[in-house]
Amino acid sequence: SMPANARLNRLFAADGKCLNVAVDHGFFNEPSFLDGIRDVRRAIATLVAAAPDAIQLPPGSARHLQSIAGPSKPALVLRTDVANLYGAVHPGRLGSEIIPNAVDSALRLDAACVVVNLFLIDGEPDLHLQCLRNVAQLRAECDRYAMPLMVEPLVMQAGDRGRYGVDGRPERIVPLIRQAVELGADVIKADPTDDPADFKAAIEVAGDVPVLVRGGGKVSEAEIVTRSARLMATGARGLVYGRNIIQAADPARMVQQLMAVVHAPTAPNEANA
Repeated sequence: SMPANARLNRLFAADGKCLNVAVDHGFFNEPSFLDGIRDVRRAIATLVAAAPDAIQLPPGSARHLQSIAGPSKPALVLRTDVANLYGAVHPGRLGSEIIPNAVDSALRLDAACVVVNLFLIDGEPDLHLQCLRNVAQLRAECDRYAMPLMVEPLVMQAGDRGRYGVDGRPERIVPLIRQAVELGADVIKADPTDDPADFKAAIEVAGDVPVLVRGGGKVSEAEIVTRSARLMATGARGLVYGRNIIQAADPARMVQQLMAVVHAPTAPNEANA
């Protein structure tokens, strides 16, 4: 198993599981992503009161979380790269730029972890290569301070109206997860497979690296809770949800429901599946 890490021990609860609420959508210059988080300080305050394990934020918003006094607030996961591929119009050249001295920023902000994208899109090899460089560079910086590195392997495909959507085929997702693990990821944040049962293969190739499942586009409350339980049953160690929490009618209640799903006791016969 992985060596003990002081910061990972703040990210994951005592049961080794984690609900991380992503509020990094404002980083990506897409108007619809601002729904529910226009007042980011208020959104963060609401989430802190609901007490998930972690909140994922870009550098500019992280101060709102870290200005709150007391030891019991959620851990900070710092988003370190900004991409240009979430708009309705293809920008001509896709990229994901890492912020300079990202790990220095993470240390100053007392982050428990940094997160970076590993995009794979057919016909966009330069984007993938840039992401590989980003991950390798961050890994080297993280190593100096034992800063945990969360890598987000995302296979995307052109969808309706030119937007990129999730490619949920296991044969695309699974090898990319393994690539992220081989680059030295401490934590994986991955899209669910189209069929949640297929996610077992993703858990398998990650080995002892914990896998958190990404939420993606907004679906109904009942659907997200049911799907989350099915994904946790495959061996996922937690969830990273953004819009499905912050755009819910009652974000705090959604956090409570998902915390119950993530930290539900595993039946003995499932624990060693």
